[in-house]
Amino acid sequence: MSEEKKYIMAIDQGTTSSRAVIYDKSGNTIASSQKEFEQIFPKSGWVEHNANDIWISVQSVIAGAFIQGNINPKSIAGIGITNQRETTVIWDKETGKPIYNAIVWQSRQSAPIIDSLREKGHEEMIRQKTGLVLDPYFSASKIRWILDRVDGAQERAENGELLFGTIETWLVWKLTGGERHITDYSNASRTMLLNLESLEWDEEILDLLDIPKVMLPELVSNSENYGETKSYHFFGHEVPITGLAGDQQAALFGQLATEKGMVKSTYGTGSFIVMNAGQELQFSKNNLLTTVGYVIGDQVTYALEGSVFIAGSAIQWVRDGLDMIQDAAESEDLANKSENEDEVYIVPAFTGLGAPYWDSNARGSIFGLTRGTNRADFVKATLQSIAYQVRDVTDTMVRDTGVEIPLLKVDGGAAMNDYLMQFQSDITGIEIERAANLETTALGAAYLAGLAVGFWKDIDEIKTMQKDGKAYQPQMNESRKEMLYRGWKQAVKATQVYAETNREDSEE
Repeated sequence: MSEEKKYIMAIDQGTTSSRAVIYDKSGNTIASSQKEFEQIFPKSGWVEHNANDIWISVQSVIAGAFIQGNINPKSIAGIGITNQRETTVIWDKETGKPIYNAIVWQSRQSAPIIDSLREKGHEEMIRQKTGLVLDPYFSASKIRWILDRVDGAQERAENGELLFGTIETWLVWKLTGGERHITDYSNASRTMLLNLESLEWDEEILDLLDIPKVMLPELVSNSENYGETKSYHFFGHEVPITGLAGDQQAALFGQLATEKGMVKSTYGTGSFIVMNAGQELQFSKNNLLTTVGYVIGDQVTYALEGSVFIAGSAIQWVRDGLDMIQDAAESEDLANKSENEDEVYIVPAFTGLGAPYWDSNARGSIFGLTRGTNRADFVKATLQSIAYQVRDVTDTMVRDTGVEIPLLKVDGGAAMNDYLMQFQSDITGIEIERAANLETTALGAAYLAGLAVGFWKDIDEIKTMQKDGKAYQPQMNESRKEMLYRGWKQAVKATQVYAETNREDSEE
């Protein structure tokens, strides 16, 4: 690596915005640029993106980071890309034009395909091969939905005219001018098409869903040189792409949770609780997901994950949908002003319930309202709903592994909310440690990219740069903690009963 190359760039393509961050050798943020893009909601429970809008937003933030930091692109040693996972794009191999909107991980529009697979008895086979529950969350049914919906798509896919990718695949393909069609193992393990034992695309599942293998990307590790960007994307310079990881696995790596048993929770659009499960493949017995954490060289690290679909987006709903707050930071002030006894429960199942329930039919519900309920109470209940959902997952992880969780490493935008973090510690009874740099997703992608080009020698060198963040200790007494959590479980049960009753009525 030449002396003039002194920085690593991370591209963090999220559910609601794209970000580019430039880091120096000490892991300090030198420049950052962020841009939101449109969320498309064609029908209830459907969530889509325009893949070209995502690409344009990424180009914009790349330029913005260079301009903000006054940095020459030739000084970038490598690029790491991290992304919203499961979100599915299918595009024309020749023109690069998507044949349909990107179907977002949150979207439930392919639920009928999943229901059909379940009715035919394929659920256990898929879980044993992929480590995933049968749910429209993952990419496989989204691919099938697009191929069914777009005229001629199946035939074109079989003829090798169409390509599938999750967002990192789409971005690498665009950045390399269509030369590389690849996906890393962490993202591939979220498609419901990867066999976790062989780490290859599973022929039986592909045949079951009639998905042509020719449209799938090449599988690669999380830290290696994948090729260079075209110079016209980087102001006349070619820059190597050297790190890829799905956002939650990138956050696990960014938190340096590199030892078996370490757990992190990211509070973004959703909340994702991930435990480093070590190098031995073990499947969950309690509806958590077994997934690839990261692959470096020939070493595979697995992870156990619980996915909460709605976290930060619940605060966004209170802000944009209900106009109860002007910005997310106001939610903390209002929660502290609330004087009720926490009797209000909001179950934010706007796109179904994730782990450990996996109920795609559930929708949001509210319980415990009285004439005295006010705006502050409502906002507080929204924040509490995030913490309750995280406890659902941490409790399940303990049951699955038999190992207590002494520390939960947290990051993401909503982790800045002191009320939420203290309530999270209280309701779980676990110490919470907030990352000094909340953008651990981008940081993890940068670490993976830097390791591939020798920017950092090894993980031990990276660990010397880690800074401690704020810690929160449990303060709530045991009886109150368990009383509140029982109320939450009752609210979830009532939500599921209503969803099932409503579904039965609509089928009559």
